[in-house]
Amino acid sequence: MARYYVLLGPPGAGKGTQARVVSEKLGLAHVSSGDLFRENLKNQTELGKLAQSYMNRGELVPDDVTIAMVRDRLQQPDTKNGALLDGFPRTPAQAEALGEMLSQLGAEVNGVPLISVPDEELVNRLSGRWTCRARGHVFHEKFNPPQKPGVCDFDQSELYQRDDDRAETVRTRISVYWNQTAPLIDYYRKCGKLVEIDGNQPIECVTRDLLAALQSE
Repeated sequence: MARYYVLLGPPGAGKGTQARVVSEKLGLAHVSSGDLFRENLKNQTELGKLAQSYMNRGELVPDDVTIAMVRDRLQQPDTKNGALLDGFPRTPAQAEALGEMLSQLGAEVNGVPLISVPDEELVNRLSGRWTCRARGHVFHEKFNPPQKPGVCDFDQSELYQRDDDRAETVRTRISVYWNQTAPLIDYYRKCGKLVEIDGNQPIECVTRDLLAALQSE
């Protein structure tokens, strides 16, 4: 029977990396909402054109368009064993729609792993990146520092910090994520589907815990 999981986690938790590894190990399709949008826009599908019309007006793409994209994706042959959803749903309303969609397929959401990492560790991971002005080489003041502060190792050009790599910007992104996602986390917790995974450990340990949690569901 096909199995479906919703993977949650804040920016910097390693959700994208884990989604790729875990979906491959479990033989599930990795369904990323970001990839879905890019593919529909690039291929100029009817749904892509519809989404583009809202984006061109500076409006949010309505739920029904996003849901239709996901429904279409879940009917593709590679999802016969199920899917690991990444970036969808984002709200309880979308979660309800997903539940109805899967019910029509004779399936359900089997589990919702949440990769949890302390906010300050997320700030450490996401902030502190420095980029070279000449060629875009990227350094990190903690994880991959340049040999000489402020100077690129490869072409000796100046290193600068983009606004979205500054600690205060990162804190805002994390705060926005938790505020927006809290209702969805509560929704799945009340449904008994939520499983918290400690994301503040080595990547392979997070993968191990994720696989153990999903395979026990």
